[in-house]
Amino acid sequence: ALSHASLAGVAMGLLLKSTPIMGAFWMTSFFGLLIEALRERFRRYAELTLVIVMSFSVGLAITLVSSGLVKANIDSFLFGSILTVGREEVYLVGALTFVSVLAVWGLYPQLVMLSFDEDGARISGVPASHQLCFSLLVAATISVSIRIVGILVISSLIALPVATALQLRQGFNRTLLLSVLFSFIDIMGGLVISYELGAAPGGITAILSVILLVAVLIYQEIQDHLQGGERR
Repeated sequence: ALSHASLAGVAMGLLLKSTPIMGAFWMTSFFGLLIEALRERFRRYAELTLVIVMSFSVGLAITLVSSGLVKANIDSFLFGSILTVGREEVYLVGALTFVSVLAVWGLYPQLVMLSFDEDGARISGVPASHQLCFSLLVAATISVSIRIVGILVISSLIALPVATALQLRQGFNRTLLLSVLFSFIDIMGGLVISYELGAAPGGITAILSVILLVAVLIYQEIQDHLQGGERR
């Protein structure tokens, strides 16, 4: 939902003659906080909040782009293009990355607890502000990635490396590190291959993410089969 909301942020940033990445960050942050507020309001129907936010943000983006208010080509944001990244945006990506890493390091135990059991975390005394912080971290992650992989496939970059790392069953800390490693492999591989093929890096990155997931699944199946044979 937030990856689609970032498109509205890009359009708003271009409309206001601001940096599109910052526009995406502020808009995804707003919708991230809105999702948390709606989840509290509709706890029994929490999935509806995603539909509400996605519908509104996509509608806003389509309206701004199709009306001609935004005088720019947004293809690089949809599909990703590292060639369009300027020096100012590199500094901005670095700053958001630093803040995100610092926040994860400082709030690591609370974020782990929220990841496993949100209700249990609240009972244990984890403030609701930590859940909001998690939403802002997601917004920052999306904002710094859209220029490279594109809005349409950013969700694959967030989910698939984690799904790949989970297959190795290495515990939470190692799974976190492995997911970062797999993300790096997907992005760098996508950039290199897209350069050779002359294609958008976002699509190549998404394909590589799926291929790596399948490869790890096959590897784990072989390992389980071999270990089962040794036990017998």
